[in-house]
Amino acid sequence: MSEKYFVTLDEIVKNFDLEVVYIPKSAKELKIETNEVNRPGIVLTGYIDYFDPRRIQILGWTELGFLENMSSVEKSKALSYWLGLNPAAAVVTRGLDIPEYFVAACEAYKVPLLKTDEETSPFLASLIWYLNRELAPRITRHGVFVEVYGEGILIVGESGAGKSETAIELIKRGHRLIADDAVEIRKVDDRTLQGSSPSNIRHFIELRGIGVINARRIFGMGAVKLYDKINMVIQLETWDKTKAYDRLGLDNEYVNILDVKVPVITVPITPGRNLAVIVETAAMNNRQKKMGYNGAKELMHSLGMDDIEPDERELEIWENS
Repeated sequence: MSEKYFVTLDEIVKNFDLEVVYIPKSAKELKIETNEVNRPGIVLTGYIDYFDPRRIQILGWTELGFLENMSSVEKSKALSYWLGLNPAAAVVTRGLDIPEYFVAACEAYKVPLLKTDEETSPFLASLIWYLNRELAPRITRHGVFVEVYGEGILIVGESGAGKSETAIELIKRGHRLIADDAVEIRKVDDRTLQGSSPSNIRHFIELRGIGVINARRIFGMGAVKLYDKINMVIQLETWDKTKAYDRLGLDNEYVNILDVKVPVITVPITPGRNLAVIVETAAMNNRQKKMGYNGAKELMHSLGMDDIEPDERELEIWENS
């Protein structure tokens, strides 16, 4: 069974600088366990099928205006339909004045009532993004995660392969470290993985022979980043002369992480190879492929080899080189 994650209402209040109008108990004790939110317009009419009380409820001009046009009896009835379902919390946007009857109803049903000056749609978008990240399914993998030319590159390989040393060289070349040793990977949506570092080891790198260093302290704030999208995986492995490595790169290979396909390449390690330059080149090449350009395919076209099978292309090119 997959692990369930939650975020406390206190964390949401602090992150979005919300004003607490009413709360029945400590916000640290109130858990939000779904990344979906709700605007309760239709529930105020009495239709309560499919209502999920775990969702945070967002009210703007439309909802408060709808209530204001009701008689006192209708208001009481509408609020009882909605608040009687015990929603997780209600947030009034745009800095709107909250009527006393609304506050009293929330107090009666013990529903937390919060307020923000932000407009409704931007607040909704920000809250959904935040909840998607905080409540996302996640795993932790051994490796190094860096941002290179705007691409999130996850470098994996056996211990001692040179992952941390490569990260240091990349930092010296102006790129940014996100995580070393343990990379926390979150599935923020069906197509996106986000990588970050566990908070207790954030910005630290272990270098054999030197020990543990703090990259932020040594190289400055510009050398680190909190999180990024995982755009590519680079697998470092010791050179195996019996293995046929890809020499053209015509087609992407993929690795499946949390049911998301991520491009992956295998880089063989031999003495003297500049891994930092290889990672930089791989990042730029991956970026070009995403923008629709593939250098290997252009070469095949210029050689008139578009219709030849990939294995035969590689054999013919290197036999004639």
